Amino acid sequence: MLSYFANPVRFKALSKWVAPILGIGAVVLIIPSWIMALFIVPADYQQGDAFRIMYVHVPAVFAASGAYAFLAIASFFSFVWRHPLADTAARAAAPIGAALTFLGLFTGALWGKPMWGAYWVWDARLTSTLVMLFLFLGYMAIRAAIRDENVSARIGAIAAMAGAINLPIVKYSVEWWSSLHQSASISLSGSEIDSSMSITLFAGIIGYFCLFGWLVINNMLSELDTRRTRALVIRSSDHRPSTSSKQSTENPDA
Repeated sequence: MLSYFANPVRFKALSKWVAPILGIGAVVLIIPSWIMALFIVPADYQQGDAFRIMYVHVPAVFAASGAYAFLAIASFFSFVWRHPLADTAARAAAPIGAALTFLGLFTGALWGKPMWGAYWVWDARLTSTLVMLFLFLGYMAIRAAIRDENVSARIGAIAAMAGAINLPIVKYSVEWWSSLHQSASISLSGSEIDSSMSITLFAGIIGYFCLFGWLVINNMLSELDTRRTRALVIRSSDHRPSTSSKQSTENPDA
């Protein structure tokens, strides 16, 4: 299945109907979740209205972790099987994942100030999320610094796969270490918050993942078009006669 869509033509054909679905899903889920968060769900009995930033913060961190998992998996396919589109997918996901991680850290700081009295503490969850941001930025720096595409792809893939060890730390840091960060209020086994809150939160999380998928596909399509244009330019320059040979043809006695 993956090898079938390794062909850019087939991938573009698939993208024509997948991308709009993801884009519409993002709009349909994220905007209503924000409206519900601001005007419909009740205030938290301990945190008051300050908790409403949770509906931006939590989906951003969830999507950021998913983005890094996607980066690591795409890097694995690129490194092991040299999948033609895997490296393109990894490169497309990195800046989006970095932006989501920054959004999660920024909104977490705004939430932490009224709750903890400080914008930042060296909490296990916050620190491991900050490490994830540095991993995204490090991957992007590797891809930008090394001019040889094959070498940068392989070194970047190794770095991305090695960084995946941070994902379980982000997930379980609250349970593993004494932490100021609150534990999860929702899980597969149930929810500790009002149903309107959990529905709104789940809608936001799914919407952010849809947004991530839509942005990745569009980044990949843009990268494929750029590579195709570059290849056409190189091909045309290779077939263009040089100035000296043209002059020689026009003046055979020269």
